[in-house]
Amino acid sequence: MPEPSDLDSLLNRMRSATAPIRSVLEALHEQFLPLRTGTVADYIPELAFAEPDWFGIAVASVDGQVVEVGDSQQPFSMQSVSKPFVYGLALENHGREHLLSKVNVEPTGEAFNSIVLDETTNRPFNPLVNSGAIATTDLITGTDYAERIKNLLGMLANYAGHPVFVDNATFISERTTGHRNRAIAHLMLNFGMIEDRVDETLELYFQQCSVLVNCHDLAVMAATLANGGVNPITGVRALSTAHVKDVLSIMYSCGMYDYSGEWGYLVGLPAKSGVCGAILAVVPGKFGIAVFSPPLDERGNSVRGVAVCRELSQRFGLHAFEAHFAGTTLTDEFKPARR
Repeated sequence: MPEPSDLDSLLNRMRSATAPIRSVLEALHEQFLPLRTGTVADYIPELAFAEPDWFGIAVASVDGQVVEVGDSQQPFSMQSVSKPFVYGLALENHGREHLLSKVNVEPTGEAFNSIVLDETTNRPFNPLVNSGAIATTDLITGTDYAERIKNLLGMLANYAGHPVFVDNATFISERTTGHRNRAIAHLMLNFGMIEDRVDETLELYFQQCSVLVNCHDLAVMAATLANGGVNPITGVRALSTAHVKDVLSIMYSCGMYDYSGEWGYLVGLPAKSGVCGAILAVVPGKFGIAVFSPPLDERGNSVRGVAVCRELSQRFGLHAFEAHFAGTTLTDEFKPARR
């Protein structure tokens, strides 16, 4: 254990190294906090209790640094942000070819909860809309329901770096109002897209959406994907390197609902949003970004979250197809790109 003076010196060096990015995040928080457009989701009653002014931003690097501002410690349920991580678990359990036979990887151009299925291929369109997510959750392995939920929570804990838990109030709210998801699941059962355990899979799906995290956690989870599937703080592998590119690819093409095309054009990062008001974005090999702000636009994406990510991408050249982007440390990566 370092002596107190040594520990103070270490903390000062860490603060100095992250000071530039902290200043950037604080400025963005101040810039977009007055943005009052958007509406807090209320179709799941528990979500309606979120405060419109909650606003947190966090960035976690592949070398284990985390910088956060605002309401970054405010807990929220993962909702659809959980979907790419469950897709990764299904890849680990079943392999790419089997998963492709069950869930397609095509954008829909439709709302996330649309009752639209690809009857030609007998698959949901992709794993990041509700139909595909339910089909992916159906693939979580286990001898019984208890083991399946244990496997789900264990996987998410590996990404977050600590145990995670289901918020019971949100789960009950999801279960009570989830009639549309039940309709989607039974329609998929009719077409043989999922197994004949609909109620159990829906319970698992509602639990998955109700897992509590905060903005700090989500940035570390994004950084784990940026770091080839290894949590940069704990060193625990959450996803095999071979499957990281599949998860990031589907996030890039489908992660922002029916805004995914414009997001890819303007922001250019693999990302996933949720009606909780969170957005997770990944700069592969570099860092993860998380923004939490409950008011949503008409497509279900956080208004402030989209604004922050657009500003970061454009100001610092983070778009996947900007060939000049290169950096080795968190500080380097947030130096303005040369134009």
